[in-house]
Amino acid sequence: MNRLAKIAAAAAIALSAGTVSAAAACNNDTGTETVLGAGSGALVGGLASHSLVGAAVGGVAGGLIGNSIGHSNNRADCRRAARAHEYRRERDSYYLDRDGNRHYY
Repeated sequence: MNRLAKIAAAAAIALSAGTVSAAAACNNDTGTETVLGAGSGALVGGLASHSLVGAAVGGVAGGLIGNSIGHSNNRADCRRAARAHEYRRERDSYYLDRDGNRHYY
């Protein structure tokens, strides 16, 4: 039971570290996600196998998964930024008079 409790605690720490809020930026930076994935993968791999090899394999696998999650987040951030820019551009191209009629610039 002790081993299962350690694995559950490591998984809870890894999941809570992965939900840390970050500023949405379209900058193609995946470093944070890669480091968090590698650290939590090494932690879980080491606790699950009780060896350095398990920690190394878990760290590599976690780093790869974290990197792919980082790329996915960046794509979503870029799409969100493009939609917001298009909305602002469209919104700023007209004004509404007091009767609710649109007048384009």
